[in-house]
Amino acid sequence: MVDTVGDGPDRVLALHGWFGSARDGWGALPGLIDRDRFTWAFLDYRGYGERRGEAGEHTIAEAAADALALAGKLGWDRFSVVGHSMGGMVAQRVLADAPDRVVRLAGISPVPAGGVPFDEQGRALFDGAAADPANRRAIIDLTTGNRLSGWWLDRMVRASLDGSDPAAFGAYLSAWADTDISAAVAGNPVPALAVVGAHDPALGADTMRATWLTHYPNARLEILPDAGHYAMEEAPVRLATVLEEFLADR
Repeated sequence: MVDTVGDGPDRVLALHGWFGSARDGWGALPGLIDRDRFTWAFLDYRGYGERRGEAGEHTIAEAAADALALAGKLGWDRFSVVGHSMGGMVAQRVLADAPDRVVRLAGISPVPAGGVPFDEQGRALFDGAAADPANRRAIIDLTTGNRLSGWWLDRMVRASLDGSDPAAFGAYLSAWADTDISAAVAGNPVPALAVVGAHDPALGADTMRATWLTHYPNARLEILPDAGHYAMEEAPVRLATVLEEFLADR
C-alpha cells in the first residue's frame, strides 16, 4: 500500500500518475532522496500496485482521502505533497481538503486543477488505453516528444499493465480529465512548484502558466530541458535536486 524512504524531519507524500504506482511510477527518484533530510511516503491508489483488486470509486476525492488517511496513520500533522501527472490533481485535492496541513505543493507535469480537455481523437486514444497496450505505448511516446527508445516505451507499458487493474485505470481517466477543483484551490498561498519537461506537448510550460501559476500566488515554474512527461525517468538527478531544494527551503 505504501513504501517509505528515508527518516528525515521533512515529510513528503508522493502521489503517482495514471501510468504509475508506488513502486513502479517514480523511476530512479526514490534512490536519489536525501534520507537524512526527508521522509517520503509513496502511496498506491485503489486498483494500483499492492492495492490491485481493492474496491473503490476511483475518484480524485477518494485518492486524496486515502492520502490524508495515510498521513494520519504515519502520525504526520504537517507535510509536503508531490504529485506526478494525475497525482498532481490528487495533491491539489489534498491541499483543498487539508490546507492547514500542507507545507508545500509540488507537481511534476501535474494535471491542472481544472482537468484536461480533449479533442475527439485524443479522447479516443486515452479511452482505449485501459484495454489496448498499443494505446498506452502511443500516449507515452507522444508525451515524451517521440524521442525515446522503443525498449523504454515497452518497459513503461509493461510496468503500467502489471501495476494497475484495467477497470481502475479506465475509471481514473474520467477522474483526472473531467474533474474541476480549481475553485477550491484558487488563491491558496501555499508555496507551489510545477516541474515540467520541455518535451511534454500537453502538460508543459504553457499549460502551467495558464493554470498552476494563475491558481497559486506563490507558485513558480521549473522547466527541465531534457525531459518530457516522465522526468523521474528522463532526468532523475536534476528532478530530485529541484524538488529537494524547493521542499527544504524555509
